[in-house]
Amino acid sequence: MAITVSPETFDFVSFDAAYIARIAQHVAEQLGVSDIDFAIEIDETSALNRIGTDTSGTPVQITVHSGAFEDKRRPRQQSEVDTTLSIARCMLRARDRVRGGFADAPAEKDLTLPQAAAWDTWIIARLARLDMPVNKQAWQYNWRNRHGFNDRADAAFERMWQAESMDWSQLCAASDAARSISA
Repeated sequence: MAITVSPETFDFVSFDAAYIARIAQHVAEQLGVSDIDFAIEIDETSALNRIGTDTSGTPVQITVHSGAFEDKRRPRQQSEVDTTLSIARCMLRARDRVRGGFADAPAEKDLTLPQAAAWDTWIIARLARLDMPVNKQAWQYNWRNRHGFNDRADAAFERMWQAESMDWSQLCAASDAARSISA
């Protein structure tokens, strides 16, 4: 497996490319994607908390706005936890697309907000099962914003959170069913 990080040096944020690569290597091994090459490109000029994954070529492209790696209490400083979770989210999304039944999922820019929230919910739940530090309540709030603030939508969230396996059609069906409850 090859992992590249760009830029190699940072001017606007106090990040370390070698450190990011070490985290990515560790996460890839933990998630079982060490057979996939990744190129991590960081936009250090944006404090937004955005990430993206493009599996259309080799290596898999992970794009990150620096806010996704930042320590929320110390702006422009790198957070190990946020770096780990952001990379893990992208790597799981890549794994899902490459070999997990999500090959027919639309490109990230074409995902609806409920679809993105549902996929993120399932990704974060798997990371929680790996004992990564996640804030379940924050992700449930994200789910509620897209699927409704009611007991039935919350029950759908719990089913998604507990799911051991899922493919794209199952994820869409769960998301659509949760939204129809709220409509």
